[in-house]
Amino acid sequence: MKEQKALIDVQHLKMYFSIAGKGFGKKSRLTLKAVDDVSFSITKGTTFGLVGESGCGKTTVGRTILKLYEATDGKVIYDGQEITKMPEKEFTPYRRDMQMIFQDPYTSLDPRQTVNEIIGAPLMVQKLVSSTAERDERVRELVAMVGLKDDHINRYPHEFSGGQRQRIGIARALALKPRFIVCDEPISALDVSIQAQVVNILEEFQQEMGLTYLFISHDLSMVRHISHRVGVMYLGHLVEVADVEELFRHKRHPYTQSLMSAAPVADPREATSNKRIILEGDVPSPLNPPSGCPFRTRCRYAKDICSEAMPELTDVGSGHFVACHNML
Repeated sequence: MKEQKALIDVQHLKMYFSIAGKGFGKKSRLTLKAVDDVSFSITKGTTFGLVGESGCGKTTVGRTILKLYEATDGKVIYDGQEITKMPEKEFTPYRRDMQMIFQDPYTSLDPRQTVNEIIGAPLMVQKLVSSTAERDERVRELVAMVGLKDDHINRYPHEFSGGQRQRIGIARALALKPRFIVCDEPISALDVSIQAQVVNILEEFQQEMGLTYLFISHDLSMVRHISHRVGVMYLGHLVEVADVEELFRHKRHPYTQSLMSAAPVADPREATSNKRIILEGDVPSPLNPPSGCPFRTRCRYAKDICSEAMPELTDVGSGHFVACHNML
């Protein structure tokens, strides 16, 4: 069987932010390590789910891949071409191929623009239409694709529900016919009934257009439903990566085990046997992370080597990678 090619290959990605700090009456600069040495790849036409607690760096990974942030170090390779340090002028054509669906449908749409202007803007910027009439026709096609009506295109964002706004965001992301889309918690601000509709739309477009997704979420059940492979992040690091069913059935890292034990289970019998693993202590600050393994201060299996060396993401079999000294 021929191995499928990776569309996105992230290698040792780092994204550090310099922030103002105060100490002993003097202003100083502190380094916040939002993403610290993250590596993974996404095969063409598949979905890579990225999960973890709030503040672990999931969104920063997505934004750095799209060059909304300039990476501190590491590489992002898109379809064989390194784009990390590519000048904006050279990268502009790649923006057609790489789009983003933002988390909040209430703030990601310009309240001063109509749906026609919001969805049509990428078409005009990339010069894919030659007239406003051609733009309007393309917008009507996109609006219909996401289940909205023609008369919606002249309305403003405040006239829509949250689910409708997110459909507008999806239509905007699809306007340039991209190959890769970062879905940054696209359903977290929506009602449960609407979440399923949005996810179904994403799945349909993936099948029809061969789209590749980075699906960022804290909803484990939805990640399991839509993803092919999943990465678990903690404090800027990937601690476990595996095919979706392999990860959910054979979770190896202590953090992954705790994270998944907190997820609600629909089956009462399974819920009764599912023992909740409660972590002690608080998440360390990314301004002052622990030495060695970032999870060691909350890990019930921590030993001396955990404070001395950072565990490497190692294949423990079947493409299942774990960063834990107890697994090595």
